[in-house]
Amino acid sequence: MQITQKKCVIIGAEGMLGHALKDVFPEAYSCGHIDMDITDPDAVFRRMRQLSPRVVINAAAYTDVDSCEDNYAFAEAVNGRGPGYLAEACAECGAIFVHFSSDYVFDGAKLEYCETDVPCPINKYGASKLAGEKNIMKNHENFRIIRTSWLFGANGTNFVDTIVVLSKKQQFVKVVHDQIGKPTYTTDLAKKTREVTSREPGIYHITNDGQCSWYEFARTFIPNAVPCTTADYPRPAKRPAYSVLANTKTKPMRNWKDAVSEYMQSRGNHP
Repeated sequence: MQITQKKCVIIGAEGMLGHALKDVFPEAYSCGHIDMDITDPDAVFRRMRQLSPRVVINAAAYTDVDSCEDNYAFAEAVNGRGPGYLAEACAECGAIFVHFSSDYVFDGAKLEYCETDVPCPINKYGASKLAGEKNIMKNHENFRIIRTSWLFGANGTNFVDTIVVLSKKQQFVKVVHDQIGKPTYTTDLAKKTREVTSREPGIYHITNDGQCSWYEFARTFIPNAVPCTTADYPRPAKRPAYSVLANTKTKPMRNWKDAVSEYMQSRGNHP
């Protein structure tokens, strides 16, 4: 399907993933929080009726995993109910709805998860994202839910930039080695989103290829990372030990190490 000017809408366009999506969908109408509060159903339906889009891509989310433990009402509003309102509005105007979910909808009891595995979140962020998935599927048939993980990229706070800053301030940077997942470059994810938009409705797992621990991830771009356990670094929200997403529906993207290298070079740093 040829997406024409303003027939594609990107919601959450000012976030890290939103910026990458704008580069891949230059024809899209960019919509930030000031343009539409996705937790307000009246605002959602009013704006969607004005825009009458063919495709809506939702990159808006509350992604502070630890803060979700104490602010679940807000997390559930943004990550849970908001996507449901958007899906219902897309059904009304006949638009494809593309939404991004998370590896944290799973509990980490398996070494990897495919698209058909039953979610079982162990923290409130994951619970809010799963609520969003369920509300989307309840309100619209023509959806693409893209589960992804460990995002990094320009125009936002992410693990890579945070660890680089710490490595310049500290002699050693402790990074957990007993949580395994798949890093994903927002630039690559955004490019793949265009492909998924033209595929059949359903759930997709989209990450960069390969898997690693947070420690192994850090070691590719700083020299002074040292391993520690999750128990050594307690956080408010419990994390799954394995949140590896298996992509069974599309051609794999490039290895995460190549993506990290490109990102570091784009930031003027070299791993």
